[in-house]
Amino acid sequence: MTQQTGQSCRWILHVDLDQYVAAVEIRRRPELRGLPVVVGGSGDPTQARQVVATASYEAREYGVHSGMPLRMAYRKCPDAVFLPADHAAYDEASEEVMDVLRSFELPVEVWGWDEALVGTDADDPMPLAHGIQARVLRRTELSCAVGIGDTKERAKMATGFAKPGGVFRLTEVNWMLVMGERPTGALWGIGSKTAAKLAAHELHTVANLASADPRTLADWFGPTIGPNLKQLAMGGFDTRIATKPWVPKSRSKQVTFPDDLTEPDAIRARVAEIAVDVATEVFATGRVATHVGVTVRTASFFTRTKTGKLPASTTDPDDVRRGALRVLDRFEIDRPVRLIGVRVVLEDPPEAEG
Repeated sequence: MTQQTGQSCRWILHVDLDQYVAAVEIRRRPELRGLPVVVGGSGDPTQARQVVATASYEAREYGVHSGMPLRMAYRKCPDAVFLPADHAAYDEASEEVMDVLRSFELPVEVWGWDEALVGTDADDPMPLAHGIQARVLRRTELSCAVGIGDTKERAKMATGFAKPGGVFRLTEVNWMLVMGERPTGALWGIGSKTAAKLAAHELHTVANLASADPRTLADWFGPTIGPNLKQLAMGGFDTRIATKPWVPKSRSKQVTFPDDLTEPDAIRARVAEIAVDVATEVFATGRVATHVGVTVRTASFFTRTKTGKLPASTTDPDDVRRGALRVLDRFEIDRPVRLIGVRVVLEDPPEAEG
């Protein structure tokens, strides 16, 4: 079981912004409200190899979803408004929301652009949940759902029942009533592969898994994962909010090319270019690189990733470029390349002096 760190709270509120990326775009273009909006890539659905980053609820009604090729999204919903992704705008809007959450003067744990946890010891967390929704909407024009739980895991699961724009509570009292007969894959943290393995052992539902012998689960899945799966089915265990700012361990960039790359010199040139772009961006924040990784996806969609340690910790983009090319030399590329990615692994930042 994972050791808990941070501030223990009686209630955990999981705040999840509704259709976040689309909502940010609609906020700055109010005329788009109520229309199907699709965000992704350059925003041009006629271009090849671009995917949907997010879709508004109106677009989702046509079957458009994240990860879908833009061209397919266009076929499903040709009347949608297609927009390019603007990461800087989403960063800025996210900071606005997190500032609102911190204004309640309660512990806040940020999980990403559109998710955060708020902890409280109040007897009744419902007024706080509704207050968060109202203040976020008033100050940012963005709506959110709030899941309430007596553990992080229950709060996260509760949000799925609250979206969009609602509030739902899952506790020890109603957990099995709500979740017991649902498939194990409905649990946060259990993917399709693990669910299939559980089903192979006749563990089909959350209730089945919750009643399983932890020693048997340990035999099947390992001494840590096995018992943790049972704990998830019972509603989790984590009640602590980690208020320490999240610091990324790496930074990466991937590029899918309109036309496959076939010449070795062209592949090397793109790896070098992407490596310098990522390194320059991350070094501007004062971080230091220790490793570099390269991902290559061929025209057959076969994807490989290799990582190498840099000769020394560095803040020089040229060091990262040379390191990425050394990693690339370890690949045997015998097919056209459709995607290249470079990931820079970062040294932990120094602790701030107290």
